[in-house]
Amino acid sequence: MKKSGRPGKNDENRACKDAILKATTSLIEEIGADAVTIRKVIEKADVSTGTFYHYFADKNDLMMAFIREESFDGFALQTPIHDVAGRQTELYMHLINRYQALGKDFMKRFYTTDNQALSAYLDEEDGHFADGTIMARSEKELELSAAQGCLSASADLHLIAMDVCTIVKGCVFEWCLTKEYVEIPETLSRILRHYFTSLMADCEVV
Repeated sequence: MKKSGRPGKNDENRACKDAILKATTSLIEEIGADAVTIRKVIEKADVSTGTFYHYFADKNDLMMAFIREESFDGFALQTPIHDVAGRQTELYMHLINRYQALGKDFMKRFYTTDNQALSAYLDEEDGHFADGTIMARSEKELELSAAQGCLSASADLHLIAMDVCTIVKGCVFEWCLTKEYVEIPETLSRILRHYFTSLMADCEVV
């Protein structure tokens, strides 16, 4: 049983970080991601500047935390395992929906090679994706499909997961760069279905 009284240091740290993320989410909803500043977040969260920089390096790091706030391991996918392209599309739309919540104008500046927080998240280390990332979940889903015989036995699942991530990046860049409305789910699904055509085993796809 947890003792009453002053919360432990870990509890305090979690509470401070949660307050910052909650303030960030609220500000994004109120004024849009472009108008969010570190000063506004600090004021709304009622934390010190030092406390903010203890958890986040800059605004990009903060926004990356907003994107990652929703766990990519904490939800079930509805698309059948044998519909590999559809299942990957459904998974990545959880991430893309977070991008879209930030707004296209903000994402044009956020989704760049200069954004170290984003680059670190979408990269791999020592040939593995970091736990809790969407790429790690993507590879796990591919493993499930392979175990059911839906992917070629010779398929390199880690490489496929990397390719899927690259395709997603392209769709997001297209959404950011074009002035016309882009239906990301339809575009992503179409490209992934073409990509997986040569990788599928004798498994019914709907």
